[in-house]
Amino acid sequence: MKVIFLGTGTSQGVPVIACPCSVCASPDPRDKRLRSSILIQSDGGNIVIDTTPDFRYQMLRAEVKRLEAVVITHSHKDHIAGMDDIRAFNFFQQQPIDIYASDYSQNVIIREFSYAFADFKYPGIPELNLRTILDDPFTINDLTFIPINVLHHKMPVLGFRFGDFTYITDANYIAPEEKEKIRGSKVLVLNALRREKHISHFTLEEAIALGKELEVPQVYFTHISHQLGLHAEVGPTLPEGMALAYDGLEVEL
Repeated sequence: MKVIFLGTGTSQGVPVIACPCSVCASPDPRDKRLRSSILIQSDGGNIVIDTTPDFRYQMLRAEVKRLEAVVITHSHKDHIAGMDDIRAFNFFQQQPIDIYASDYSQNVIIREFSYAFADFKYPGIPELNLRTILDDPFTINDLTFIPINVLHHKMPVLGFRFGDFTYITDANYIAPEEKEKIRGSKVLVLNALRREKHISHFTLEEAIALGKELEVPQVYFTHISHQLGLHAEVGPTLPEGMALAYDGLEVEL
């Protein structure tokens, strides 16, 4: 199994429009971050977690020619806005794409992309099969996903463990019983927005502390804001076994 980071930025991406800061002006490609998403490649095919506003470009950049399913963490715009571009896969694969999401996220998807679910469907719209994520593990092809319930301020968000890999974005609280689902992972991905306290995201310090608490040997930080600083400067300060993720990073398990 291979996981490719399609995007590692926060809701505005990096660089931020009109921002003159050193991070947004950085020539380092690791400081150029699309909105957060990953691609999972296994013997069963390709699965994407979240369809960001950059979904089209992410698929082109990663040269994804086929898509088996999409898994949604939550319904904020920076995690679902690119769903319309699934229609390209519908066209070439000649079939709908399964979208795995909670009931709450499904309601938002139906509202935001109402034309895809209307009684009269205009030709060329995305064909989406909504599949409900409950608390139980679910299987897509050869991978089993364990849902992890986290909070994004007061909003329920889903993280996922598949095999020895755990992916959590947009969180600032994980209950003790949910942390137990993470233990034993070989790789953990956590959001680390910035250094300053935030109402709905882990800070870098909080994410580091959680990685240490769970004793995961390799931790990557994602959903990164330009406020965190330059990749080249922040990376060397991190504890052993911890690193900033970047767009295009590949992790094999």
